[in-house]
Amino acid sequence: MIHGVIRKSVLAAASAAVLTITACGNGAEPAKQVGTTQTSTQPASKQQVTLTLEENWSTPNVDNQLYKERIQKFQQLNPDIKIEMQDIPSAQYRTKLRTEAAGNSMPDMFILYPGVDMDPFIDAGVLMPLDEIMDTWKDILPPQSLGGYKVNGKQYAVPTKMTFVDIIYYHKDMLAKVGYNEFPKTYTDFLDLVKKLKASGVTPMGIGNKNRWPLQSTVMSAVEDRIAGTDFLTKVKQGQAKFTDADYVKALGIFDELTKLDAFNADLNTMDEVQVQDYFLQKKAAMTMTSSTIDTKFRVSNTEGGANIGIALFPSIDGGKGTAGKSAGVIQYGIGLSKELTGAKKEAAYKFLKYFYSPELYQNLMSKGIVVPAKVEMPADTSKYLKEMLELTKSGDALVFDSVMPAAVKDSIENGLQAITMKQKTPEQIAKEMQDVMDKVKK
Repeated sequence: MIHGVIRKSVLAAASAAVLTITACGNGAEPAKQVGTTQTSTQPASKQQVTLTLEENWSTPNVDNQLYKERIQKFQQLNPDIKIEMQDIPSAQYRTKLRTEAAGNSMPDMFILYPGVDMDPFIDAGVLMPLDEIMDTWKDILPPQSLGGYKVNGKQYAVPTKMTFVDIIYYHKDMLAKVGYNEFPKTYTDFLDLVKKLKASGVTPMGIGNKNRWPLQSTVMSAVEDRIAGTDFLTKVKQGQAKFTDADYVKALGIFDELTKLDAFNADLNTMDEVQVQDYFLQKKAAMTMTSSTIDTKFRVSNTEGGANIGIALFPSIDGGKGTAGKSAGVIQYGIGLSKELTGAKKEAAYKFLKYFYSPELYQNLMSKGIVVPAKVEMPADTSKYLKEMLELTKSGDALVFDSVMPAAVKDSIENGLQAITMKQKTPEQIAKEMQDVMDKVKK
């Protein structure tokens, strides 16, 4: 099944990026360039083609800017093809696309998320398989990195990057002031750190949960893995475990415990995921927890220098069934095509995909500190921080909650975690609500 493939893909994708370091070190030839050269040398067609593209690249992340610049360059090289982009905030993107799928009114091209997020589109039969052009990437994208977008033997997209969603960033000097010269390895010590930071007048952990997904995707994915184990969510889907089981209630209880310690910023549910980045950089919080995509902003482009900002994963929890050192990660930003594309529009879309997903894109992403699932030569200007990120995440294939759970269950836990951090409901109440939703979904 697709979900099992995703779990195996996470480590494999990171390993593919590690291979680039090895290849660069032993003088290996760079991967054959595909797409870029062929596209720029082909004469423009006389027939004008317009393709619509729905994307959620609205946040000012470095990779989002690269994607948009690459699309602009494609249009300059191919004046006969126009890409009409619709920029949709991430918080609304999934719902909008599912609604379009249900109404059979898909745009020509669109961002697809892997795993369970593919299900509504497969069920609606609105996707065009890309198998006839997949040889384009046979030398740079290993099968494991493609698995998240492969369903029933058909490939529906290729990924741009590998994102680890549960990276803890921390100011080394702020931790050192309260006696921690390295990040705590156990949850017991982590709680001690939180208490000491709070006592010193510092907000321990900055979180921007206004759009509700950060606590669910970033924090809970790590916490539930440490306590309930990597296979727990899979067991829930198979009916072999329940959210009301003691392990999962304990995982939800971590949020209750941290809330009672005032570990989070008071406005965590009104501050968004972008605002909290500046909140952290301004040292209003000693730590924050976010995705590896932010690494460039925090440590590479940081005008004050990134050497004082460390990275870590959520520590081990006593009695937990998970393995310390695992990181929750997913492949992202595959561009899917509508099955309705034919003739000149289909050929134009294929031409665009071949250009967009070339080795040049993956190398540009690596230059910006982004982990990629492709086997390409690491650019000479690659930051040392990317190598540090690869080392930190090399052991992990923890599941990301919203990549494996149905949308209704995702909504339930997001509402529940918000309620816990606002001291409105207990972990036991939220666990029951989640299981009730899961039971309805499975009927």
